[in-house]
Amino acid sequence: MTYTQLGCLAIILVVVIDLFLLRTKLITRKVFWVSYAIIVLFQLITNGMFTGFGIVRYNDAAIIGGSSPEDGPPPFIGDGRLAFAPVEDLLFGFAIVLLSLGCWVWLGRHGVQRTPKAGPPIWRR
Repeated sequence: MTYTQLGCLAIILVVVIDLFLLRTKLITRKVFWVSYAIIVLFQLITNGMFTGFGIVRYNDAAIIGGSSPEDGPPPFIGDGRLAFAPVEDLLFGFAIVLLSLGCWVWLGRHGVQRTPKAGPPIWRR
């Protein structure tokens, strides 16, 4: 299975989890999309640093586009990349953000909280 196929599968699974399993329906809310816009900006910066400096490399056969290591660093935009990173990274980033926030909202709705609920840490009292 390619990185692209895994990314698409992750999106489908997480949207189903959000809408039908957790029933948080975050993807229908404006506040989620505003939050995600902020998060995706920083995702592009960090992904760009890791792939632009060659810390993380991808198998060209598994992603959209691709450039060989002999060609030098990957392009900033184009050839299936955005900010040096494969566009598939945006799929995985979206999936992990939606799943994390969905679980957080679900746990909050069901009263699962940290003890103590607020205030300074227990050891400071």
